Amino acid sequence: MLAAGCNPFSSSADSSGDAGDSGGGTPLPVSITGPQTDVVGRGDSDLLRIKPAPAASAPVREKIEHALREDVLSTVRVLGTTSATCAGGITMKAGAVSECVVTYQGVDVPYEVKISDRYTDGAMVFSYTKKPLKGLLVAKVIYNLMNERYGAESGRTDASKLACDELPAAKVIDFGSDTGYTCQYWSKYAKDGKPGYVTLKITMGKTSTSFGFDEVR
Repeated sequence: MLAAGCNPFSSSADSSGDAGDSGGGTPLPVSITGPQTDVVGRGDSDLLRIKPAPAASAPVREKIEHALREDVLSTVRVLGTTSATCAGGITMKAGAVSECVVTYQGVDVPYEVKISDRYTDGAMVFSYTKKPLKGLLVAKVIYNLMNERYGAESGRTDASKLACDELPAAKVIDFGSDTGYTCQYWSKYAKDGKPGYVTLKITMGKTSTSFGFDEVR
């Protein structure tokens, strides 16, 4: 036994109306018109479970690799093909750190697995923590966040015509860095009180679930 620690979018944006009238910028290619249906809701977390789970008699390494695959899915909340390997095995010593890699949709996310400092040699029940060393950018996650923060349901009255760059299905990003991608929304007061597109730089936060949309003025 182990105790673990630790919308549909169209292919092109609407370029009619305000943008053409004001010369307020060029629309990005992916129009965000609502929530992404492939993002699993908080009430449906069981969908992110990988079945079957390892048997109780399975090796520790197999159980941890399975837990890491589920950790990635629970982070991005978008179903995808996963695998995991801890090539050097799991060092079963108090405070020991082992290196593992989880593959999600073809990209590799490095992890550290740390056995509890309270672990006793030979113990059948123990705890451990799993820590991703890089963030994971998933296109549908960003499109969904963009809709949540600036879309009709967000309560904002200053944003419309949401759009983003065409993002990769999945890409590993350093924590605390600029992803190199942008989104945008149309505002009546984009710059100097004139209508146009407001550009948002997508940044990766310090954790796997934190993304920033920083306005570029």
